[in-house]
Amino acid sequence: MPAYHSTFNDFPDAIQAGNMSILPIRTKIRGPAPVADPEQGDIVDETLDLFRANSLFRNFEIKGPADRLLIILILYISDCLAKIGSARTVPTQIEASKMLNTLSVDNFAIPGDAGFPLNAHYAPPQSRADAEYLRTYLTQVRQELAVRLVERLYADGTGKPSKWWMAFQKRRFMNRSLGS
Repeated sequence: MPAYHSTFNDFPDAIQAGNMSILPIRTKIRGPAPVADPEQGDIVDETLDLFRANSLFRNFEIKGPADRLLIILILYISDCLAKIGSARTVPTQIEASKMLNTLSVDNFAIPGDAGFPLNAHYAPPQSRADAEYLRTYLTQVRQELAVRLVERLYADGTGKPSKWWMAFQKRRFMNRSLGS
């Protein structure tokens, strides 16, 4: 059974940074991301929907520039779940939100940086301005992803993260991790 790929690979008018798509998202967080139609799904929703299925795969064939963004976001969700799972006590929704917001704005490697784990599959940004644009875009997407992930993790109202999501905290998509 093949892995699930992004439906945004054929997105018209997608901006490229390196060989990765800059896709519109629905967000209230300030940043350079284009604004998506509020009635339609975006790459963040798609990542959350495909995370559990795709995290079971060790191989992933990249079929387009949106798949590269999908890979980074899936790896980021894995890091988020690991962060919540490594807490001494089970965090409340507010604590988890603070932890993940801090994680989303922490300094991270982008394609082309020495510490980026998937440099073989990503082209570096063309210029310094493109690299800064990509970093701020990914920061904005990570913040939005953290907000929506916490909403899904704590959707049952028990005050504890969903065991159906936390079961994936030790799974490593493509045997990789964005964290150090």
